[in-house]
Amino acid sequence: MRILILGASYGSLLSTKLLLAGHDVTLVCREQTAELINAEGTIVRLQLRGEADHREISSNGLPGRVDAKTPEQSRPEEYDLIALAMQEPQYGSASVKDLMQRIAASRKPCLSIMNMPPLPYLRRVEALKDADLADCFADVSVWDGFEPGLVSLCSPDPQAFRPPEEKANVLHVGLPTNFKASEFEDPAHNDMLRQLEADIAAVTLDGKDVPVKLRVHASLFVPMAKWSMLLTGNYRCVTRDGVIPIREAVHGNIEQSRAIYEWVDELARSLGADPEDQVPFEKYAKAAESLLKPSSAARAIAAGTPRIERVERLVQRVGEKLGLSLDALDETVAIVDGRLEENRANSATG
Repeated sequence: MRILILGASYGSLLSTKLLLAGHDVTLVCREQTAELINAEGTIVRLQLRGEADHREISSNGLPGRVDAKTPEQSRPEEYDLIALAMQEPQYGSASVKDLMQRIAASRKPCLSIMNMPPLPYLRRVEALKDADLADCFADVSVWDGFEPGLVSLCSPDPQAFRPPEEKANVLHVGLPTNFKASEFEDPAHNDMLRQLEADIAAVTLDGKDVPVKLRVHASLFVPMAKWSMLLTGNYRCVTRDGVIPIREAVHGNIEQSRAIYEWVDELARSLGADPEDQVPFEKYAKAAESLLKPSSAARAIAAGTPRIERVERLVQRVGEKLGLSLDALDETVAIVDGRLEENRANSATG
């Protein structure tokens, strides 16, 4: 198959898994990054079970072929599947927005691995079909023209980052968990997802299993399990005075963390999620012990960005729609609002 992935940073993790399984990938990115990837390929550092050190997996020599293009060069109609792996505010830039309009017109199935669920995916949830969620998105018009049944969400559970001292084609995976995808509406598109799932599962390196699988689920709500994690850890890395690691955000006040986590799980169940769709708090808290860096959202705010993915605002709005609220969530939204407003003010005066 041929897969177009928007975003060459986190997207290179999914790309590497697809390349190992024999599929071809095009990564959409800036011109300078595209030139680097086309010249040198990508490198993903991944720790196999039972090994102390990370493996360095280069795209060079893998069964599938990777290349990189700018948004202007990309032709979505030439691909079987589109994956969305950029930070949500990036889709509003002129070149990417134009590509998104062409993707919508192509009617190709789109699988998001963003933390922020695409609006068309949310419209597939009965309770959210008419919900006013526009202010949660940097530019909600990006999603005009997309058919809800052609857009699904894949929970981006694996934790990875681009080491700042490395080139832009290197990704380090800190927590090699699985991508959990909801099905599309068209059975043919789901058959394709299941084939990718099986192909990725069959991959080995030196006879060893390779972590980070693709798991396909019939339920729309499985990827929403990530919401509890994001609101308990990622967004609480943002404080009024700075940023803190995810581990500290979760374990600094473990009972408050449990209360937030369980409230978000309950909200997802109010939308239709089954408890079996969700990850127990104890399992998440254990995983958070190894998350020693602030979240990407927190790092972006610390770096002065004026916009980030606002999943915490989205969950707040969904709660309002269902008549649910949580003081700790309102406080998190207010802190993030304040820090972003500071960044916008500094950007305007700088």
